[in-house]
Amino acid sequence: MDRRAVVRMTLGLVLTPLTVEAQNLKRIPVIGFLGSGSPDDAAAQSYVVEPFRFGLQALGYIEGQNVVIEFRWGEGKPERLADLAAELVRLNVDVILAAGAPAARAAKNATATIPIVFTSVGDAVAEGLVASLGRPGGNVTGLSIAAGVEIVGKRLQLLKEVVPAITRIAILWNSGNPSHPLVLKQIPAMAHSLGVELLALEAHRPEDFDAAFASLTTDRIGGLVVLADPMFNIHAKKLVDFAARSRLPTIYGSPLFVEAGGLMSYQGDLVVQYRRSAAFVDRILKGANPANLPVEQATKFELVINLKTAKALGITIQQSLLLRADKVIQ
Repeated sequence: MDRRAVVRMTLGLVLTPLTVEAQNLKRIPVIGFLGSGSPDDAAAQSYVVEPFRFGLQALGYIEGQNVVIEFRWGEGKPERLADLAAELVRLNVDVILAAGAPAARAAKNATATIPIVFTSVGDAVAEGLVASLGRPGGNVTGLSIAAGVEIVGKRLQLLKEVVPAITRIAILWNSGNPSHPLVLKQIPAMAHSLGVELLALEAHRPEDFDAAFASLTTDRIGGLVVLADPMFNIHAKKLVDFAARSRLPTIYGSPLFVEAGGLMSYQGDLVVQYRRSAAFVDRILKGANPANLPVEQATKFELVINLKTAKALGITIQQSLLLRADKVIQ
């Protein structure tokens, strides 16, 4: 064996352990998850966390092996999100998945450099999250769950279809949700076209529910629309129970209310949304710039109806509407 071969062999024996060690020390990417809800909420797990994890697994990510997820939950208190977002920034996560508009706003305010993928957001442009849907710009992109304010108009239409005689409808909204003021500005015209008058009920905290609902007993309200909101989701049972006691036909922005006994819901498919969000995270971890990743809008919307609740309210759901429903709870 000549001298050069001996040198190559010696270097190979020396460098191989170093190469293996460098591979073992390669940093595992960290995803920061920021949500307004609660980790103890079964609906949050089944509609949000599990679909996201499933999406990651389908792309080859195994939590604890080649990816880490740092979860931070607001527990229904939007005022906590700013501190939680700042905590994820201090951890120097590789990307933040922001579940809902309040979380997305908090994440964007916390960092201009860490990529952010939002989900369950209404009008991302009007809410100031992105410059445009096609070219978001900055460090934020993601998926829109609603087709703008039109989806709320569709809920009004569905409620009117179920209760044709209805003339006054209340809308429960959260002033802490950046999507809701935009809805309240635009939805009255849609209501007017249906021959319906609206009453806005504001609830920023759970403690506001009683005061908001007190006016319903004196204002001759014939129906209720509950806008999609993480804080409302956490207190779904309380809202559903109120509607039942008041014998008030109600349509919600999430199917979890219908599963809790609510009449019906109409919203973009949450499970599809969170599975798809994993693809955005994957592309960013592989080097994609969020500024150039177009915002993806929901294309599949779910109508869920609870027939047991309809019967309790004395409402007959027309067969034509039942055939259009994606899910009917008997």
